[in-house]
Amino acid sequence: MKKRLPFLFVALMMLFNTTASYAVSMPSLPANEPGPSAVKSAMKDFNSLSKKEKKQKVKEVKKQMRDYKAKKKAGEPVTNTLLLVIIAILLPPLAVYLHQGEINSKFWIDLLLTLLFYVPGLIYALVVILGNE
Repeated sequence: MKKRLPFLFVALMMLFNTTASYAVSMPSLPANEPGPSAVKSAMKDFNSLSKKEKKQKVKEVKKQMRDYKAKKKAGEPVTNTLLLVIIAILLPPLAVYLHQGEINSKFWIDLLLTLLFYVPGLIYALVVILGNE
């Protein structure tokens, strides 16, 4: 049984990591999304531009996309805080791991606190998740 426990723990971590990461990183649609009429009018405006102006607009959009991707890659992955809080209530070390994105000292502290007493581990996980960095 002692030999199977680490394997079981790793398997559960991998299972929760793969299923939770899809749920956590789902992007939400913006509240001020343009309607179909606004999209059609924008397309008409774009099609009425000359070739040179179209190329310039496309270059601007590509530059903005590169900047967005670079910022997203450099920054923290998008997470849903509410889902992380729910996971923290159920399994605090898993929530800390998903929030941090790696197994680091915060994860080990939370794991130790959770194994010793559940409530301190839960409180520490909530502090890590909801705290400002």
